[in-house]
Amino acid sequence: MKLSIPIALAFLIPAASQPLGAGEYRAKLSGHGFAPVNGTRIYYEVAGKGEPLVLIHGGNLDSRMWDDQFANYAKRYRVVRYDVRGFGGSIRPADQAYSNADDLAGLLDYLEMPKAHLVGLSLGGLIALDFAVTRPTRVLSMVLAGPGLSGYEKSDPDGEEAWWVRVQAARDEGAEKVVEMWLKDPYMAPAMENPTLAERLRYLARENAHYWLQNPILQRPPRPPAAQKLREIKVPTLVILGERDLPRSVEISARLLRDINGTKKVVIPGAGHMVNMERPGGFDRAVMEFLSEKPRTGPRP
Repeated sequence: MKLSIPIALAFLIPAASQPLGAGEYRAKLSGHGFAPVNGTRIYYEVAGKGEPLVLIHGGNLDSRMWDDQFANYAKRYRVVRYDVRGFGGSIRPADQAYSNADDLAGLLDYLEMPKAHLVGLSLGGLIALDFAVTRPTRVLSMVLAGPGLSGYEKSDPDGEEAWWVRVQAARDEGAEKVVEMWLKDPYMAPAMENPTLAERLRYLARENAHYWLQNPILQRPPRPPAAQKLREIKVPTLVILGERDLPRSVEISARLLRDINGTKKVVIPGAGHMVNMERPGGFDRAVMEFLSEKPRTGPRP
């Protein structure tokens, strides 16, 4: 895991963009740093050579959830992992409306990556889809693991109620309480059966517990939302599901298989929602086999 130092530094570095020296420019191309993006600073790490591949983390966590994948994928790709605005080392939203898809575009611009493969889990899958429908020419392919979907029509009253209860717990009882509540969510249950992984998730959730007190209204989804534009997506797409993931993830994945032409699906036996952390070997094989297929990159006709 990377240390928590970037999280502290994020609040010490001014958002104004400064000219890059030679050393800073080299670090931008291969290393880590803070990208000035849309009025904030986005923490990122980049390694490897080859076609760009971006790892987008799930909610309540940060880019360290990709520890099992980052160096491995960098053997074949120029890999970026980053902290979505408000998570990890990236500065939290203040009173500024923002778009996660716009932030991803700004990060890729900063790193001089016109196009990239996108690999996202849960919230990360939602961001990848939002990016694909708003910037279709910049996506080479997508791997979507238990993805969310902006504008998905089926309501989730139980999930919405649970979210509000946790927000109140974060406000009234503090970070430790809301972290333990979230880790007991059915989405997390399979992962929490592994004691080593449970401690890793608990650590990341504590580091990102401030998320629960952020204003969700500031996050601006695309208009129209991705759910209404799925048929416009023309890039190779793979959906990965854990065998034990919950019905909502299964339903959204079925929608993607129906509406994105040529989408493929892999189910990882024994895994739940946190499939890349629970079964990294099976997850990585599915991703690499998909990316190795021909034609590998670019939109389909």
